[in-house]
Amino acid sequence: MSESVDSSLRVGPVLQAGGVSDAIIAAIKDLNQDVLVVNRGAYLRVLVPQKCVVTKSGIEKHLGRSFRFPGELETVLSAFKGAIHLTDSEATWQLAEPPNRS
Repeated sequence: MSESVDSSLRVGPVLQAGGVSDAIIAAIKDLNQDVLVVNRGAYLRVLVPQKCVVTKSGIEKHLGRSFRFPGELETVLSAFKGAIHLTDSEATWQLAEPPNRS
């Protein structure tokens, strides 16, 4: 996808490329709209407008096996944009502060 898309209001994970990350991205696409994936070869930057959500069950659906969450997510999570919130079943990235609309 085009790098010219304004990513200032987008958040999400940066994942090491591979099968687990492919399943995570598929699960993100199931739960979020307007998902932008920038392929950098060794890593994939996932950007979603304002809030990005992924669930353990969604990843397991695409992976075809159980997934240790959030520990296994953390092994492929190189970085992220936004504020992250992790539970035992869900990860959420969102804007740290609302954008200034002056």
